[in-house]
Amino acid sequence: MHGGPPCPRGVADVVVMAKLALVVDDSRLIRTMVASTLKESGFEVLQGGNGVEGLARLTGQHVDLIITDINMPVMDGLDFCQQVRALPAYKFTPLLILTTESDETKKQQGKGVGATGWLIKPFNPQQLVKVIGQVVK
Repeated sequence: MHGGPPCPRGVADVVVMAKLALVVDDSRLIRTMVASTLKESGFEVLQGGNGVEGLARLTGQHVDLIITDINMPVMDGLDFCQQVRALPAYKFTPLLILTTESDETKKQQGKGVGATGWLIKPFNPQQLVKVIGQVVK
């Protein structure tokens, strides 16, 4: 399929590369809703059902954004955040917590393990997109 003049070497790769996001939540419905919102904003999306699955999804690639729940089986979101921040490649990657938790102590714990931001479920897709626009460059 040839629709015009050839792109200079390497330019086509830059043009077609979408940003990659990882969504970690034990609720398949929440993962699907967040993934849909992200895809509408131009992201490709990986998913995990808990922190262990989330960490496994990070192997061998680099994501531009991570969104995680806190309350999950196997490995909760706070432990997940702490382990993500321990990986040199993810020290500064935007990491948003999307949870039903609104307690100030939990928010401080999230900040303490490196969360970039905190959103409360149920989430508003427009608000999520707005926050993502503020943290993903």
